[in-house]
Amino acid sequence: MTLTLTIEGMTCASCVARAEKALARVPGVDSAVVNLATERAEVTGAATAPVLIAALETAGFGSHVADVDEVAELVPWRPVWLAGPPALILAAPMLLMAFGVHVMLPPYVALALAVFVQLVPGSAFYRSAWTALRAGAADMDTLVVLGTTTAFALSCWNMFGPVPGPLYFESSAVIIALVLFGRALESRARAQTASAIRGLAALRPTTALVRRDGVEVSLPVGRVAVGDMLVILPGARIPADGELVEGIGSVDESHMTGESMPVHKVPGAALTAGALNGSARLVARATRVGGETTLARMVRLVEAAQSAKPPIQRLVDRVSAIFVPSVIAAALLTLVIWLAIGATPQAAVLAAASVLVIACPCALGLATPTAIMAGTGAAARAGILIRDPAVLEVAGRIRQVVFDKTGTLTVGKPTVAKVIAREGTPSELLHLAASLQVGSEHALARAVLSEACAAPADEIIAIPGQGVSGMVGLRELILGNAKLMQAHEIDVAPLASDAAELAGQGATVSYLAEAAPDARLIGLISFADALKPEAHDAIARLRARGLVCTMLSGDNKAAVAFIAAKLGLDDARGEVAPDQKAAAVAALRKTGPVAMVGDGINDAPALAEADLGIAMAT
Repeated sequence: MTLTLTIEGMTCASCVARAEKALARVPGVDSAVVNLATERAEVTGAATAPVLIAALETAGFGSHVADVDEVAELVPWRPVWLAGPPALILAAPMLLMAFGVHVMLPPYVALALAVFVQLVPGSAFYRSAWTALRAGAADMDTLVVLGTTTAFALSCWNMFGPVPGPLYFESSAVIIALVLFGRALESRARAQTASAIRGLAALRPTTALVRRDGVEVSLPVGRVAVGDMLVILPGARIPADGELVEGIGSVDESHMTGESMPVHKVPGAALTAGALNGSARLVARATRVGGETTLARMVRLVEAAQSAKPPIQRLVDRVSAIFVPSVIAAALLTLVIWLAIGATPQAAVLAAASVLVIACPCALGLATPTAIMAGTGAAARAGILIRDPAVLEVAGRIRQVVFDKTGTLTVGKPTVAKVIAREGTPSELLHLAASLQVGSEHALARAVLSEACAAPADEIIAIPGQGVSGMVGLRELILGNAKLMQAHEIDVAPLASDAAELAGQGATVSYLAEAAPDARLIGLISFADALKPEAHDAIARLRARGLVCTMLSGDNKAAVAFIAAKLGLDDARGEVAPDQKAAAVAALRKTGPVAMVGDGINDAPALAEADLGIAMAT
């Protein structure tokens, strides 16, 4: 069992180590991973939530079970926006003094500013350090408190003591102001990285129209159960994954596929939560609800990527666990050495305080998770979901990139490339073909309809895997592949050479024929799947970086060779089955790390086999 806990009160990587140790000591915990950037812990084992929360409270942290259906706000310290900028403004005159700018600031004014910054904005550091001390630990806030308090106290002693000395009020005030301001910027950056996740989560509606016992009722989406009949009105978003039972219409699934073209849905088709219904009223049976929907799993995928720790961060966390004690020990050693060599107590204290102050920002522990969050968040906004941050390190070692063809290097949207008419004109042939395609959402049909407009044919019958037939006037026409022509005993030999030539250029060929009363071939239409506009530039840029680019495709060898030559690929293989793709990737890995880029389920074995799998639109 895995529990996700939200942890309150963490401010640095040392807090992460303290929280992980507290959780790991609980009986029944197999593993505990705490992320500073998201303020969440993923705990695996048999331990219950109340016991884990109690352990964290003993360690000085607040905690509660995170709602997996909600998106983490990722704004761990909101008060810094209230404290950081004002503190920096108040400390500005002393900051100028620290940089050597000649600013005449009366001692009592400097004292007043330092007292305010130390006790009001800086109170957050004191509270955090006290909480850590009560738990028998020390963190980065402990360093801030020790360093700034030492500088402030030394300045007060030099100001009011028996022997006047230099004042260091600017050191204490400026350090607090800069650390707070830095945390304010970090807080803002984390909030921005969460926007992509919140945008995905917002796609799921809060209510659902459900048909129960013949009555349609509006329910909170959380009360929808598997098997419920969902009524989806035109323009509404689908509340859960389901199977279409009633109605025919188009659904915008761009949130999942990136494809702006609405997808035609008929009874039996799958619907995904968050998709936008078109103009038809649909009824679907819920198959996955709540946190099990595709959309919810997609949100958790992004959150998991932002929460997970790549190897470099695990190393950083191990270093951070001993960082604060080491810094305090170094400061004490500095104090002793300076006193031993005859320095004045003020000078020795100042040197020790400098060690504490310099170490306190803890960029070491915060830079890695913040960089991962910023990177994965920016990627999500661009439509790239990083499943595991560890691949970010793998990506830097990739030396070969293997591409699928259709839908990856090509657009995946066929267009009419050439029309050959044996009778009549090409435009007349297109007009007849368009009559057979009216109302169809097939990719080849959309290509024909984009070239010609026509009234719909009568008695249209779709023949799966082969084509379509229908009545145009008194003529029974068929449009489809060679297999359909063969079934109707249509001789395609007169256009066989043309078809072979077009196929060699990577085109798909459909024949138009009259089936009755006089069976004969009318002509053919070839369809080309154009290269993506950015494909050539992408390949060129990869090769310029020294990467070997290869293509493995199930398409015919002639089409694959044509595309490979056009893109300048290093190697290309056609008519490769999915299991053969995986074997080919495994063979390539023997010569160096390999990335596989594919777009369909058939590419899944190869994607899994590669060191880095990049799945397009899945």
